[in-house]
Amino acid sequence: MVPLLFLLFLLWGGSLEEQPGFELQVQESVTVQEGLCVHVPCSFSYPWSSSSSSTELYTYWFSKEDSVWYDSPVASKDPNRPAKTATQGRFLLMDTTNNNCSLQIRDSQRSDTGTYMFRMERGSVKYSYQEKMLKLQVTALTEKPHIQIREPLESGRPTQLACSLPGACEGGRPLTLSWAGAAVDSLDPRNLSSSVLTFIPRPGDHGTNLTCQVKLEWPQLTTQRTIQLNVSSFKILQATSLTILEGEALRLLCVADSNPPAELSWFWGSPGLNATPISRTAILELPRVGPAQEGNFTCQAQHPLGSQNVSLSLFVIYPPQLLGPFCFWEDQGLHCSCSARAQPAPSLHWRLGAGLLEGNHGNATHVVTSSSEGPWTNSSLSLREGLSPELRLSCEAQNVHGAHRASILLLPEKSVFQVGVALGGAGALALLSLCLCLISFCRVKALRRQAAGRPKVTDDEDPVMSTVTWGSKRNLGLDKPPNQGLPTEDPPLSEEQWEVYYGNLSFHGMKPQGPEDPDANSSINEYSEI
Repeated sequence: MVPLLFLLFLLWGGSLEEQPGFELQVQESVTVQEGLCVHVPCSFSYPWSSSSSSTELYTYWFSKEDSVWYDSPVASKDPNRPAKTATQGRFLLMDTTNNNCSLQIRDSQRSDTGTYMFRMERGSVKYSYQEKMLKLQVTALTEKPHIQIREPLESGRPTQLACSLPGACEGGRPLTLSWAGAAVDSLDPRNLSSSVLTFIPRPGDHGTNLTCQVKLEWPQLTTQRTIQLNVSSFKILQATSLTILEGEALRLLCVADSNPPAELSWFWGSPGLNATPISRTAILELPRVGPAQEGNFTCQAQHPLGSQNVSLSLFVIYPPQLLGPFCFWEDQGLHCSCSARAQPAPSLHWRLGAGLLEGNHGNATHVVTSSSEGPWTNSSLSLREGLSPELRLSCEAQNVHGAHRASILLLPEKSVFQVGVALGGAGALALLSLCLCLISFCRVKALRRQAAGRPKVTDDEDPVMSTVTWGSKRNLGLDKPPNQGLPTEDPPLSEEQWEVYYGNLSFHGMKPQGPEDPDANSSINEYSEI
Protein backbone atom coordinates (compact mmCIF):
# COMPACT_ATOMS: atom_id res chain seq x y z
CA MET A 1 0.00 0.00 0.00
CA VAL A 2 2.85 2.45 0.85
CA PRO A 3 4.67 2.07 -2.50
CA LEU A 4 1.42 2.80 -4.32
CA LEU A 5 0.88 6.05 -2.33
CA PHE A 6 4.47 7.12 -3.05
CA LEU A 7 3.99 6.58 -6.78
CA LEU A 8 0.83 8.69 -6.76
CA PHE A 9 2.70 11.48 -4.96
CA LEU A 10 5.37 11.54 -7.67
CA LEU A 11 2.74 11.74 -10.40
CA TRP A 12 0.92 14.61 -8.73
CA GLY A 13 3.75 16.72 -7.45
CA GLY A 14 6.55 15.83 -9.79
CA SER A 15 10.09 14.85 -9.05
CA LEU A 16 13.54 16.43 -9.22
CA GLU A 17 14.60 13.52 -11.40
CA GLU A 18 13.13 12.98 -14.84
CA GLN A 19 10.74 10.06 -14.75
CA PRO A 20 10.60 7.57 -17.60
CA GLY A 21 8.35 8.83 -20.36
CA PHE A 22 8.32 12.46 -19.14
CA GLU A 23 10.51 14.67 -21.31
CA LEU A 24 10.70 18.46 -21.81
CA GLN A 25 12.48 20.37 -24.60
CA VAL A 26 12.84 24.04 -23.72
CA GLN A 27 15.45 26.81 -23.79
CA GLU A 28 16.59 27.04 -20.21
CA SER A 29 17.72 30.74 -20.27
CA VAL A 30 15.95 33.60 -22.05
CA THR A 31 16.66 37.35 -21.94
CA VAL A 32 14.20 39.99 -23.07
CA GLN A 33 14.18 43.80 -22.86
CA GLU A 34 11.54 45.55 -20.83
CA GLY A 35 8.36 46.22 -22.74
CA LEU A 36 9.19 43.81 -25.55
CA CYS A 37 7.99 40.35 -26.40
CA VAL A 38 9.70 36.97 -26.43
CA HIS A 39 8.62 33.60 -27.73
CA VAL A 40 9.99 30.52 -25.95
CA PRO A 41 9.63 27.30 -28.03
CA CYS A 42 8.77 24.24 -25.96
CA SER A 43 7.63 20.64 -26.45
CA PHE A 44 6.94 17.85 -23.97
CA SER A 45 6.00 14.19 -23.77
CA TYR A 46 4.38 11.97 -21.13
CA PRO A 47 3.54 8.26 -20.80
CA TRP A 48 0.38 7.12 -22.47
CA SER A 49 -2.37 5.79 -20.21
CA SER A 50 -5.56 4.19 -21.40
CA SER A 51 -7.43 5.43 -18.38
CA SER A 52 -6.56 9.10 -19.10
CA SER A 53 -6.61 9.10 -22.88
CA SER A 54 -10.23 10.23 -22.96
CA THR A 55 -9.76 13.13 -20.58
CA GLU A 56 -8.77 16.76 -21.37
CA LEU A 57 -5.09 17.78 -21.28
CA TYR A 58 -4.29 20.88 -19.25
CA THR A 59 -0.93 22.64 -19.24
CA TYR A 60 0.48 25.36 -16.95
CA TRP A 61 3.52 27.45 -16.29
CA PHE A 62 4.25 28.20 -12.67
CA SER A 63 6.77 30.38 -10.97
CA LYS A 64 9.35 28.23 -9.24
CA GLU A 65 8.59 30.05 -6.01
CA ASP A 66 4.87 29.20 -6.12
CA SER A 67 3.05 26.03 -5.07
CA VAL A 68 1.36 24.03 -7.78
CA TRP A 69 -1.35 23.18 -5.23
CA TYR A 70 -2.22 26.51 -3.76
CA ASP A 71 -0.93 29.30 -6.06
CA SER A 72 -2.17 30.41 -9.43
CA PRO A 73 -0.03 29.72 -12.49
CA VAL A 74 1.49 32.51 -14.60
CA ALA A 75 0.02 30.86 -17.73
CA SER A 76 -2.76 28.32 -17.95
CA LYS A 77 -4.78 26.30 -20.44
CA ASP A 78 -7.20 25.19 -17.73
CA PRO A 79 -10.36 27.31 -17.75
CA ASN A 80 -10.99 26.35 -14.13
CA ARG A 81 -7.59 27.58 -13.02
CA PRO A 82 -6.85 31.00 -14.54
CA ALA A 83 -3.47 32.71 -14.54
CA LYS A 84 -2.36 35.36 -12.11
CA THR A 85 -3.67 38.87 -12.66
CA ALA A 86 -0.12 40.27 -13.09
CA THR A 87 0.62 37.92 -15.98
CA GLN A 88 -2.84 37.33 -17.39
CA GLY A 89 -2.90 38.20 -21.06
CA ARG A 90 0.88 38.59 -21.13
CA PHE A 91 2.08 35.01 -20.47
CA LEU A 92 0.35 32.91 -23.09
CA LEU A 93 0.49 29.17 -23.71
CA MET A 94 0.26 28.15 -27.32
CA ASP A 95 -1.97 25.41 -28.71
CA THR A 96 -1.34 22.24 -26.70
CA THR A 97 -2.00 19.95 -29.63
CA ASN A 98 1.01 17.96 -30.64
CA ASN A 99 2.34 18.40 -27.09
CA ASN A 100 3.22 22.04 -27.60
CA CYS A 101 4.18 23.93 -24.46
CA SER A 102 5.61 27.07 -26.09
CA LEU A 103 5.29 30.22 -24.03
CA GLN A 104 4.85 33.73 -25.40
CA ILE A 105 5.62 36.64 -23.06
CA ARG A 106 4.26 40.08 -24.06
CA ASP A 107 5.02 43.51 -22.64
CA SER A 108 7.65 42.05 -20.38
CA GLN A 109 8.28 43.80 -17.08
CA ARG A 110 11.22 43.86 -14.72
CA SER A 111 9.13 41.93 -12.18
CA ASP A 112 8.85 39.04 -14.63
CA THR A 113 12.46 38.10 -13.99
CA GLY A 114 12.58 34.61 -12.44
CA THR A 115 12.48 30.87 -13.00
CA TYR A 116 9.42 29.11 -14.37
CA MET A 117 8.32 25.47 -14.40
CA PHE A 118 6.02 23.64 -16.79
CA ARG A 119 3.28 21.31 -15.55
CA MET A 120 0.81 19.02 -17.31
CA GLU A 121 -2.36 17.26 -16.07
CA ARG A 122 -4.45 14.69 -17.89
CA GLY A 123 -6.77 12.59 -15.85
CA SER A 124 -4.74 10.68 -13.35
CA VAL A 125 -1.44 11.68 -14.99
CA LYS A 126 -0.07 14.85 -13.45
CA TYR A 127 3.54 15.92 -13.66
CA SER A 128 5.73 19.00 -12.97
CA TYR A 129 8.90 19.13 -15.07
CA GLN A 130 11.19 20.41 -12.34
CA GLU A 131 14.26 18.80 -13.83
CA LYS A 132 14.33 21.39 -16.67
CA MET A 133 13.00 24.88 -16.04
CA LEU A 134 12.97 28.23 -17.84
CA LYS A 135 15.08 31.06 -16.46
CA LEU A 136 13.80 34.48 -17.65
CA GLN A 137 15.86 37.68 -17.42
CA VAL A 138 14.19 41.07 -18.14
CA THR A 139 16.65 43.93 -18.81
CA ALA A 140 16.32 47.64 -19.46
CA LEU A 141 14.99 48.77 -22.83
CA THR A 142 17.86 49.66 -25.15
CA GLU A 143 16.34 48.52 -28.44
CA LYS A 144 15.91 51.31 -31.01
CA PRO A 145 13.22 51.50 -33.67
CA HIS A 146 14.11 50.24 -37.09
CA ILE A 147 13.49 52.59 -40.02
CA GLN A 148 13.14 50.87 -43.34
CA ILE A 149 13.94 53.17 -46.25
CA ARG A 150 14.45 52.63 -49.95
CA GLU A 151 17.66 54.37 -50.87
CA PRO A 152 18.70 56.38 -52.61
CA LEU A 153 15.88 58.83 -52.15
CA GLU A 154 15.24 60.84 -55.30
CA SER A 155 14.06 64.41 -55.15
CA GLY A 156 10.51 64.81 -56.41
CA ARG A 157 9.72 61.09 -56.36
CA PRO A 158 7.24 59.83 -53.68
CA THR A 159 8.73 57.34 -51.26
CA GLN A 160 7.65 55.33 -48.20
CA LEU A 161 9.42 54.87 -44.90
CA ALA A 162 8.41 52.23 -42.35
CA CYS A 163 9.18 52.33 -38.65
CA SER A 164 8.98 49.33 -36.37
CA LEU A 165 10.27 48.29 -32.97
CA PRO A 166 12.11 44.96 -33.06
CA GLY A 167 10.87 42.66 -30.33
CA ALA A 168 7.38 44.19 -30.15
CA CYS A 169 4.73 41.50 -30.38
CA GLU A 170 1.70 41.55 -32.57
CA GLY A 171 -1.41 41.61 -30.48
CA GLY A 172 0.33 43.20 -27.54
CA ARG A 173 -0.43 46.61 -26.17
CA PRO A 174 -0.44 49.15 -28.97
CA LEU A 175 2.65 51.23 -29.62
CA THR A 176 2.48 54.96 -30.22
CA LEU A 177 4.68 56.02 -33.15
CA SER A 178 5.51 59.54 -34.30
CA TRP A 179 7.71 61.07 -37.00
CA ALA A 180 9.65 64.31 -36.68
CA GLY A 181 12.02 66.19 -38.96
CA ALA A 182 12.29 69.11 -41.36
CA ALA A 183 11.39 66.84 -44.29
CA VAL A 184 7.98 65.94 -42.83
CA ASP A 185 7.03 69.06 -40.89
CA SER A 186 4.69 70.18 -43.66
CA LEU A 187 2.75 66.89 -43.73
CA ASP A 188 -0.64 66.30 -42.14
CA PRO A 189 -0.03 65.54 -38.42
CA ARG A 190 -2.35 62.53 -38.71
CA ASN A 191 0.08 60.95 -41.15
CA LEU A 192 2.95 61.40 -38.73
CA SER A 193 1.52 58.84 -36.29
CA SER A 194 1.50 55.97 -38.75
CA SER A 195 4.14 53.30 -38.85
CA VAL A 196 4.37 53.84 -42.61
CA LEU A 197 5.18 57.36 -43.79
CA THR A 198 4.72 58.57 -47.38
CA PHE A 199 6.36 61.82 -48.45
CA ILE A 200 8.10 63.47 -51.42
CA PRO A 201 11.76 64.33 -50.77
CA ARG A 202 13.03 67.76 -51.77
CA PRO A 203 16.61 68.78 -52.58
CA GLY A 204 16.72 70.77 -49.35
CA ASP A 205 15.91 67.61 -47.37
CA HIS A 206 19.32 66.16 -48.12
CA GLY A 207 21.39 65.91 -44.97
CA THR A 208 18.46 66.67 -42.64
CA ASN A 209 17.46 64.43 -39.73
CA LEU A 210 14.37 62.26 -39.56
CA THR A 211 13.32 60.73 -36.22
CA CYS A 212 10.93 57.88 -35.48
CA GLN A 213 9.82 57.75 -31.84
CA VAL A 214 8.04 54.80 -30.21
CA LYS A 215 6.17 55.04 -26.92
CA LEU A 216 5.08 52.01 -24.91
CA GLU A 217 1.97 52.40 -22.79
CA TRP A 218 2.90 49.82 -20.14
CA PRO A 219 5.46 49.99 -18.88
CA GLN A 220 5.69 53.64 -19.92
CA LEU A 221 8.85 53.68 -21.98
CA THR A 222 10.09 55.71 -24.95
CA THR A 223 12.70 54.86 -27.53
CA GLN A 224 13.62 56.54 -30.80
CA ARG A 225 15.98 56.41 -33.75
CA THR A 226 17.26 59.30 -35.89
CA ILE A 227 18.61 58.92 -39.41
CA GLN A 228 20.10 61.41 -41.86
CA LEU A 229 18.37 61.58 -45.21
CA ASN A 230 20.40 61.05 -48.35
CA VAL A 231 18.38 62.65 -51.12
CA SER A 232 19.67 62.33 -54.66
CA SER A 233 18.71 65.40 -56.65
CA PHE A 234 19.66 67.08 -59.87
CA LYS A 235 18.61 70.62 -60.67
CA ILE A 236 20.60 73.30 -62.38
CA LEU A 237 19.89 76.87 -61.33
CA GLN A 238 18.30 78.83 -64.16
CA ALA A 239 19.51 82.12 -65.59
CA THR A 240 18.28 83.92 -68.70
CA SER A 241 20.23 87.11 -69.37
CA LEU A 242 22.94 89.33 -67.99
CA THR A 243 23.95 92.88 -68.86
CA ILE A 244 27.46 94.19 -68.24
CA LEU A 245 29.36 97.38 -69.01
CA GLU A 246 32.12 97.15 -71.59
CA GLY A 247 35.59 96.73 -70.09
CA GLU A 248 34.42 95.16 -66.86
CA ALA A 249 35.55 91.73 -65.70
CA LEU A 250 32.93 88.99 -65.57
CA ARG A 251 32.92 85.82 -63.48
CA LEU A 252 30.15 83.36 -64.34
CA LEU A 253 29.35 80.68 -61.76
CA CYS A 254 27.20 77.69 -62.63
CA VAL A 255 25.49 75.97 -59.70
CA ALA A 256 23.77 72.59 -59.86
CA ASP A 257 21.73 71.59 -56.84
CA SER A 258 22.59 67.92 -57.04
CA ASN A 259 23.60 64.94 -54.97
CA PRO A 260 26.08 63.51 -55.73
CA PRO A 261 27.73 66.61 -57.24
CA ALA A 262 27.31 67.01 -60.99
CA GLU A 263 30.20 67.61 -63.41
CA LEU A 264 29.94 71.16 -64.77
CA SER A 265 31.40 72.74 -67.93
CA TRP A 266 30.88 75.90 -70.01
CA PHE A 267 30.35 76.16 -73.76
CA TRP A 268 30.11 79.05 -76.21
CA GLY A 269 26.68 78.80 -77.78
CA SER A 270 24.91 75.45 -77.70
CA PRO A 271 27.08 72.41 -76.94
CA GLY A 272 27.16 70.03 -79.86
CA LEU A 273 27.86 66.33 -79.79
CA ASN A 274 31.64 66.75 -79.91
CA ALA A 275 31.87 70.35 -78.77
CA THR A 276 34.89 71.37 -76.73
CA PRO A 277 34.07 73.30 -73.56
CA ILE A 278 35.71 76.66 -72.95
CA SER A 279 35.83 75.79 -69.25
CA ARG A 280 35.67 72.41 -67.52
CA THR A 281 34.80 73.87 -64.14
CA ALA A 282 31.80 75.62 -62.65
CA ILE A 283 33.50 79.01 -63.11
CA LEU A 284 33.99 80.91 -66.37
CA GLU A 285 36.09 84.06 -66.14
CA LEU A 286 36.14 86.83 -68.77
CA PRO A 287 38.79 89.37 -67.69
CA ARG A 288 37.63 92.20 -70.02
CA VAL A 289 34.25 92.04 -71.65
CA GLY A 290 33.63 93.69 -75.01
CA PRO A 291 31.01 93.52 -77.76
CA ALA A 292 32.78 90.47 -79.18
CA GLN A 293 31.74 88.49 -76.11
CA GLU A 294 28.04 89.15 -76.64
CA GLY A 295 26.00 86.02 -77.21
CA ASN A 296 24.91 82.84 -75.46
CA PHE A 297 26.96 80.90 -72.95
CA THR A 298 25.79 77.42 -71.95
CA CYS A 299 26.52 75.57 -68.74
CA GLN A 300 26.19 71.79 -68.99
CA ALA A 301 25.74 69.55 -65.94
CA GLN A 302 26.37 65.81 -66.15
CA HIS A 303 24.79 63.67 -63.40
CA PRO A 304 23.92 59.97 -62.92
CA LEU A 305 20.25 60.99 -63.11
CA GLY A 306 20.75 62.71 -66.48
CA SER A 307 22.15 65.79 -68.20
CA GLN A 308 20.87 69.38 -68.18
CA ASN A 309 21.86 72.59 -69.94
CA VAL A 310 21.19 76.19 -69.03
CA SER A 311 21.95 79.11 -71.33
CA LEU A 312 22.84 82.66 -70.43
CA SER A 313 22.48 85.55 -72.87
CA LEU A 314 25.20 88.14 -72.33
CA PHE A 315 24.56 91.74 -73.37
CA VAL A 316 27.42 94.25 -73.36
CA ILE A 317 26.56 97.91 -72.90
CA TYR A 318 29.02 100.67 -73.80
CA PRO A 319 29.15 104.41 -74.48
CA PRO A 320 29.01 105.80 -78.03
CA GLN A 321 31.82 105.19 -80.47
CA LEU A 322 31.72 107.94 -83.11
CA LEU A 323 32.52 107.52 -86.79
CA GLY A 324 32.72 110.88 -88.52
CA PRO A 325 31.63 113.45 -89.28
CA PHE A 326 32.67 113.41 -92.96
CA CYS A 327 31.85 116.34 -95.27
CA PHE A 328 32.05 117.01 -99.01
CA TRP A 329 30.57 119.44 -101.57
CA GLU A 330 27.55 118.23 -103.47
CA ASP A 331 25.18 120.23 -105.71
CA GLN A 332 26.40 123.59 -104.48
CA GLY A 333 25.93 122.54 -100.88
CA LEU A 334 27.89 120.98 -98.08
CA HIS A 335 26.87 117.41 -97.23
CA CYS A 336 28.01 115.84 -93.95
CA SER A 337 27.42 112.36 -92.55
CA CYS A 338 28.00 110.88 -89.09
CA SER A 339 27.57 107.44 -87.51
CA ALA A 340 27.75 106.20 -83.96
CA ARG A 341 27.61 102.80 -82.36
CA ALA A 342 26.60 102.15 -78.74
CA GLN A 343 24.60 99.85 -76.55
CA PRO A 344 21.92 100.86 -75.98
CA ALA A 345 21.72 102.57 -79.37
CA PRO A 346 22.78 106.22 -79.14
CA SER A 347 20.99 109.36 -80.16
CA LEU A 348 22.71 111.57 -82.76
CA HIS A 349 22.42 115.36 -82.82
CA TRP A 350 23.82 118.01 -85.12
CA ARG A 351 24.76 121.43 -83.91
CA LEU A 352 24.81 124.13 -86.55
CA GLY A 353 26.61 126.97 -84.87
CA ALA A 354 24.80 127.41 -81.57
CA GLY A 355 21.58 125.77 -82.78
CA LEU A 356 20.67 122.15 -82.00
CA LEU A 357 19.02 120.05 -84.68
CA GLU A 358 17.38 116.83 -83.42
CA GLY A 359 15.85 113.95 -85.29
CA ASN A 360 14.66 114.37 -88.84
CA HIS A 361 14.33 118.04 -89.67
CA GLY A 362 14.51 120.18 -92.76
CA ASN A 363 13.94 123.63 -94.21
CA ALA A 364 15.13 125.73 -97.12
CA THR A 365 18.65 126.05 -95.75
CA HIS A 366 19.41 122.56 -94.42
CA VAL A 367 18.05 119.02 -94.16
CA VAL A 368 18.76 116.48 -91.36
CA THR A 369 18.03 112.79 -91.92
CA SER A 370 18.58 110.19 -89.16
CA SER A 371 18.00 106.43 -88.88
CA SER A 372 18.85 103.59 -86.49
CA GLU A 373 19.50 99.90 -86.92
CA GLY A 374 20.66 97.71 -84.05
CA PRO A 375 23.45 99.45 -82.15
CA TRP A 376 24.07 101.88 -85.01
CA THR A 377 22.59 105.34 -85.50
CA ASN A 378 23.24 107.19 -88.75
CA SER A 379 22.62 110.84 -89.55
CA SER A 380 23.28 113.13 -92.50
CA LEU A 381 23.18 116.92 -92.79
CA SER A 382 22.85 118.89 -96.03
CA LEU A 383 23.58 122.65 -95.96
CA ARG A 384 22.29 124.46 -99.02
CA GLU A 385 22.64 128.04 -97.85
CA GLY A 386 24.02 130.07 -95.03
CA LEU A 387 27.64 129.00 -95.19
CA SER A 388 29.67 131.70 -93.53
CA PRO A 389 33.05 132.12 -91.90
CA GLU A 390 33.50 130.61 -88.48
CA LEU A 391 30.73 128.10 -89.11
CA ARG A 392 30.93 125.21 -86.68
CA LEU A 393 29.36 121.82 -87.42
CA SER A 394 29.21 119.32 -84.58
CA CYS A 395 28.03 115.70 -84.47
CA GLU A 396 27.12 114.50 -80.97
CA ALA A 397 26.32 110.93 -79.92
CA GLN A 398 24.96 110.12 -76.49
CA ASN A 399 23.41 107.31 -74.42
CA VAL A 400 23.06 106.63 -70.70
CA HIS A 401 26.68 105.48 -70.43
CA GLY A 402 28.43 108.44 -72.00
CA ALA A 403 28.75 110.87 -74.89
CA HIS A 404 31.12 111.57 -77.80
CA ARG A 405 31.37 114.68 -80.00
CA ALA A 406 33.29 115.69 -83.09
CA SER A 407 33.24 119.08 -84.90
CA ILE A 408 34.24 120.64 -88.22
CA LEU A 409 35.21 124.32 -88.22
CA LEU A 410 35.40 126.73 -91.16
CA LEU A 411 37.88 129.47 -90.22
CA PRO A 412 38.66 132.64 -92.29
CA GLU A 413 42.19 133.52 -93.34
CA LYS A 414 42.73 136.39 -95.78
CA SER A 415 40.74 135.67 -98.90
CA VAL A 416 40.23 131.96 -98.36
CA PHE A 417 38.66 129.77 -95.79
CA GLN A 418 40.75 127.78 -93.41
CA VAL A 419 39.45 124.27 -92.59
CA GLY A 420 39.81 123.04 -89.05
CA VAL A 421 38.62 119.90 -87.34
CA ALA A 422 37.84 119.75 -83.64
CA LEU A 423 37.82 116.31 -82.13
CA GLY A 424 37.38 115.09 -78.60
CA GLY A 425 40.10 113.04 -77.02
CA ALA A 426 42.43 110.95 -79.14
CA GLY A 427 40.99 112.12 -82.52
CA ALA A 428 43.15 115.30 -82.52
CA LEU A 429 46.40 113.43 -83.06
CA ALA A 430 45.00 111.48 -86.02
CA LEU A 431 43.73 114.71 -87.60
CA LEU A 432 47.08 116.49 -87.37
CA SER A 433 48.74 113.54 -89.11
CA LEU A 434 46.14 113.73 -91.88
CA CYS A 435 46.78 117.45 -92.37
CA LEU A 436 50.53 116.98 -92.75
CA CYS A 437 49.99 114.32 -95.41
CA LEU A 438 47.53 116.55 -97.23
CA ILE A 439 49.93 119.54 -97.26
CA SER A 440 52.68 117.39 -98.79
CA PHE A 441 50.34 115.98 -101.40
CA CYS A 442 49.02 119.37 -102.47
CA ARG A 443 52.51 120.88 -102.59
CA VAL A 444 53.81 118.20 -104.94
CA LYS A 445 50.74 118.52 -107.11
CA ALA A 446 51.19 122.27 -107.43
CA LEU A 447 54.81 121.89 -108.45
CA ARG A 448 53.83 119.38 -111.11
CA ARG A 449 51.28 121.79 -112.50
CA GLN A 450 53.86 124.55 -112.69
CA ALA A 451 56.23 122.27 -114.54
CA ALA A 452 53.50 121.27 -116.99
CA GLY A 453 52.37 124.81 -117.67
CA ARG A 454 48.99 124.30 -116.04
CA PRO A 455 46.60 127.26 -115.61
CA LYS A 456 47.03 129.35 -112.54
CA VAL A 457 44.87 128.54 -109.51
CA THR A 458 42.82 131.63 -108.85
CA ASP A 459 41.80 132.96 -105.50
CA ASP A 460 38.11 132.34 -106.19
CA GLU A 461 38.55 128.53 -106.15
CA ASP A 462 37.01 127.40 -102.96
CA PRO A 463 39.58 125.49 -100.95
CA VAL A 464 36.84 124.04 -98.68
CA MET A 465 35.47 121.88 -101.44
CA SER A 466 38.88 120.61 -102.37
CA THR A 467 39.91 119.82 -98.85
CA VAL A 468 36.68 118.25 -97.59
CA THR A 469 36.09 116.26 -100.75
CA TRP A 470 39.55 114.73 -100.50
CA GLY A 471 39.04 113.87 -96.90
CA SER A 472 35.67 112.30 -97.56
CA LYS A 473 37.19 109.99 -100.14
CA ARG A 474 39.93 108.91 -97.81
CA ASN A 475 37.60 107.98 -94.94
CA LEU A 476 34.62 105.68 -94.52
CA GLY A 477 31.26 107.30 -95.13
CA LEU A 478 27.79 106.40 -93.96
CA ASP A 479 27.18 104.38 -97.06
CA LYS A 480 29.13 101.60 -95.35
CA PRO A 481 26.87 98.92 -93.80
CA PRO A 482 26.42 99.22 -90.05
CA ASN A 483 28.03 95.83 -89.40
CA GLN A 484 31.46 97.03 -90.49
CA GLY A 485 33.90 97.40 -87.65
CA LEU A 486 34.84 100.73 -86.18
CA PRO A 487 38.40 102.00 -86.28
CA THR A 488 40.34 101.48 -83.11
CA GLU A 489 40.25 104.47 -80.81
CA ASP A 490 40.70 105.32 -77.21
CA PRO A 491 37.64 105.19 -74.95
CA PRO A 492 35.51 108.36 -75.38
CA LEU A 493 35.81 111.14 -72.87
CA SER A 494 32.91 112.15 -70.73
CA GLU A 495 31.10 115.34 -71.62
CA GLU A 496 32.85 117.20 -68.84
CA GLN A 497 36.26 116.12 -70.17
CA TRP A 498 35.80 117.26 -73.78
CA GLU A 499 38.78 119.15 -75.12
CA VAL A 500 38.93 120.83 -78.51
CA TYR A 501 42.06 120.77 -80.61
CA TYR A 502 42.46 122.81 -83.78
CA GLY A 503 44.42 121.74 -86.81
CA ASN A 504 44.61 124.48 -89.50
CA LEU A 505 45.17 123.84 -93.20
CA SER A 506 45.57 126.84 -95.54
CA PHE A 507 45.56 126.92 -99.39
CA HIS A 508 46.96 130.11 -100.92
CA GLY A 509 46.85 131.04 -104.57
CA MET A 510 50.10 130.02 -106.22
CA LYS A 511 51.57 131.54 -109.38
CA PRO A 512 52.94 128.79 -111.63
CA GLN A 513 56.09 129.36 -113.57
CA GLY A 514 55.86 129.35 -117.33
CA PRO A 515 56.92 126.10 -118.93
CA GLU A 516 60.07 126.11 -120.99
CA ASP A 517 58.66 123.55 -123.36
CA PRO A 518 54.92 123.72 -124.07
CA ASP A 519 54.98 120.19 -125.44
CA ALA A 520 56.22 118.86 -122.17
CA ASN A 521 52.62 118.60 -120.89
CA SER A 522 52.15 115.25 -122.51
CA SER A 523 55.08 113.70 -120.66
CA ILE A 524 54.41 115.14 -117.21
CA ASN A 525 52.47 112.93 -114.78
CA GLU A 526 49.88 114.70 -112.69
CA TYR A 527 50.48 112.58 -109.58
CA SER A 528 53.62 111.35 -107.97
CA GLU A 529 54.38 109.17 -105.03
CA ILE A 530 55.12 111.00 -101.80
